[in-house]
Amino acid sequence: MKRITLILTVIGMITLQSCEGPQGIPGRDGYSVEAEVFEVTRNFSASNNYSSLIPLNPPILDSDVVLVYLLWDVDGNTPIWRLMPQTVQLIEGDLQYNYDFTRFDVNLFLDSADFNLDILGPQWTQNQTFRIVLVPGYFGSARMDFSNYEDVMTTLGLSERNVVKKL
Repeated sequence: MKRITLILTVIGMITLQSCEGPQGIPGRDGYSVEAEVFEVTRNFSASNNYSSLIPLNPPILDSDVVLVYLLWDVDGNTPIWRLMPQTVQLIEGDLQYNYDFTRFDVNLFLDSADFNLDILGPQWTQNQTFRIVLVPGYFGSARMDFSNYEDVMTTLGLSERNVVKKL
């Protein structure tokens, strides 16, 4: 009796494994839920309305967050990154480096309520370098100091070798 039960169990398992259910809904191609970081250098002028639009391809998820850091200075060989928005107090008034983002792009821009941006010198508008960090939504509950670029990179498991330089 034990042999018959064993044989029926084996036959039943083979039969069930050969069954295939209906195909599910196709998923999104080429999407990664890993954190990413890339670097861009931009120039700001009246001709581009003191802004630069950087496309995100593929688009990020609604739950993802974008952090942007401005290369503020270099101490020896060590870059100093500051989380945006970043306000600079000039004689003319306050200049702000700022950004906004959607699922599809990041908009970097200069702003000032105090003065016309056309009077800015090239040190404030030309060859400005930014690091853009894409933070997956599942990191939302992680405790990290967003203002500390190195802490964010460490928490996300990223290093300098992960930085992609984009035009």
